[in-house]
Amino acid sequence: MNIRFWDASVLTMVDGEEMFNGEVWVEGNRITYVGPARDASGVKWDREIECGGDVIMPGFKDAHTHSGMTAFRSLADDTNLQDWLNNDIFPREAKMNGDDCYWLTKLAILEYLTSGITAIEDMYLTPETIGQACQEMGMRCELISGLNKFGPTLEVLEERYNNLNGKWPLVGFQLGVHAEYTCDRKLLEDVAKIHQKYKSPFYAHMSETKTEVDECIGRYGMSPVELFDSLGLFDYGGAIYHGVWVSEKDREILKKRGIVVVSNPASNAKLASGIAPISDYLKNGIPVALGTDGPSSNNALDMFREMYLVTILGKLKEMDPTAVPATEVLKMATVNGSKSLFHKDTDVLAEGKLADIIRIDLSKPNMQPILNVPKNIVFSGSKQNVKMTMIDGRILYEDEQFLNAEVMEIYANAAKIMERLR
Repeated sequence: MNIRFWDASVLTMVDGEEMFNGEVWVEGNRITYVGPARDASGVKWDREIECGGDVIMPGFKDAHTHSGMTAFRSLADDTNLQDWLNNDIFPREAKMNGDDCYWLTKLAILEYLTSGITAIEDMYLTPETIGQACQEMGMRCELISGLNKFGPTLEVLEERYNNLNGKWPLVGFQLGVHAEYTCDRKLLEDVAKIHQKYKSPFYAHMSETKTEVDECIGRYGMSPVELFDSLGLFDYGGAIYHGVWVSEKDREILKKRGIVVVSNPASNAKLASGIAPISDYLKNGIPVALGTDGPSSNNALDMFREMYLVTILGKLKEMDPTAVPATEVLKMATVNGSKSLFHKDTDVLAEGKLADIIRIDLSKPNMQPILNVPKNIVFSGSKQNVKMTMIDGRILYEDEQFLNAEVMEIYANAAKIMERLR
């Protein structure tokens, strides 16, 4: 479809560009114009949307999530990470199948859309069915391998890398492992060989808790970051999820290797894992992206909450109200999320970029008065302000209506699955 957004407050997220009143044109799945109002009569429009001053901006990227964990929302709360995993999550996940992950992912996608999320990095059990759900729902996704000592095999990992990349237009697959503490050294070494063969980015949960880091040092005399770097797993970039407990040496490695740190402030706070050193990352030029983590450890898939918490907790950690400014937070949620995903065409609004766009309603009370819109989005914005979510040129959510799915069918199937897994 060809869609023209006009009379919009355009927030491109291009470095150095201020928000301006203007237009964004979408033809097919690409942006063909971003700028001041101009004659649009030369294009045959399917829709011309008067925005009334609402914000048009790049969609948010959820750079770390486990969509299928919608099954466990509010089921295993108020416990520490290791007990949560070993006693509540892993036993239930053992009962799950691909069809479960398919429907539970669809449920999560509905929630992502209400939060203006246009792309996700999803690490979960059955990437084949998760990818199918994302493609059917129109969600852009990088499937992240969560290989660990429980499975899958190395042969399956390589087969997925070759077969799932290019299978769907909106979905890719990236190499990774669940975490150091769920993999023995031999397994990490074998995965490193596959990583070196394909020269691909690499992803893993890392340095989430002090216990995790201390135990890794006890096993290998190195932190998780040092260990993975010594094995060559960071040679081609990628991301670590959490990065709460890192040393100065760790930060030097992350910067040298171009690794993105994906912060998950709500999950880390809820599990009392700690507060990530966001200011240190920013000072050292290490890119930070944002993720929700799964809807059991969070328990919401809400990018507004992550933006608010990453700046508020960053200020508290440093005891400095100037730490982690709102402009940097918006960059984390958009530009740096795309960097983590290795999606070069979804980071900003510019001619030729993919049309992954959201509309933020400024008429709600929480956005008034309109003094500084970027700061309003970070400090007072919420899901109620998401008026539209577009992915790949398709409007999937608009005016609280889902345009990409039979919602009640998803709810019904998810409820049946949840009842069985409880």
